[in-house]
Amino acid sequence: QVQLVESGGGLVQPGGSLRLSCAASGSILSIGTMGWYRQAPGKQRELVADITSGGSTNYAESVKGRFTISRDNAKNTVYLQMNSLKAEDTAVYYCKARLVVFGSMWYNDYWGQGTQVTVSS
Repeated sequence: QVQLVESGGGLVQPGGSLRLSCAASGSILSIGTMGWYRQAPGKQRELVADITSGGSTNYAESVKGRFTISRDNAKNTVYLQMNSLKAEDTAVYYCKARLVVFGSMWYNDYWGQGTQVTVSS
């Protein structure tokens, strides 16, 4: 059994900052890439940023220079620091982890429940 628990969402004014956290727990043998996705009303879920176990990062063009993804492998946790937030960043943010559980040989994707980020004055 694996759980991904997100925290840190909320309401913020344009130009403000938020930090999202996502902690993975359970019978985890190994974690590969972890990432953040978002889904705005009426839109498809899209990649915001991801990070490999070695620390290589990848960002959507729309967030480059404003968002920073990082991870703490000892805590099985991934973070998303969001600065200079805009109204168009409003969405539900989901954490995803590609991991192997004990007793398995294969990596599978696991998702968190999502956390709402609203950017509004």
